Amino acid sequence: MNRVVRGSDGRDWTIKANLEWSNPIAADEFEHDVNGGSAPAILMGAVFLFLVVMFVVWTPDEVYVPSWLILLLIAAVLFFPVRWVLRRPWTVTAATPGDHDENPPETWVGVVRGFFDVRQEVSSVSRHIELYAEPDMNGSLQPVE
Repeated sequence: MNRVVRGSDGRDWTIKANLEWSNPIAADEFEHDVNGGSAPAILMGAVFLFLVVMFVVWTPDEVYVPSWLILLLIAAVLFFPVRWVLRRPWTVTAATPGDHDENPPETWVGVVRGFFDVRQEVSSVSRHIELYAEPDMNGSLQPVE
């Protein structure tokens, strides 16, 4: 996601949001990042998928399997991978080159978790820049030196 916004002071800001495939460690979330990695989740997903395949393969031909049961099994298999993708952290960056006369260059960076929350945060930062010439100091973005 990229967006260019003109601030109320005339500076152009570039707002970028990039998907992070690894979890950035933050001081307040450190306890949540200490885990066994992704191997247990992959193993449990493989076991679950194996059991679903065996359920389908060992079903006798005389048994009628309703289509809603098949859809329910597909939804159960896809639930956690889709949730994992939708809850990935995004790095949001708002930067301006400045105008070297009055305003120096600025960069603000923050991490937002979740696709829909990122879209809302980028819109909020854009509105705040248009109104007040910089991102909200109390928001998720913080200035970087």
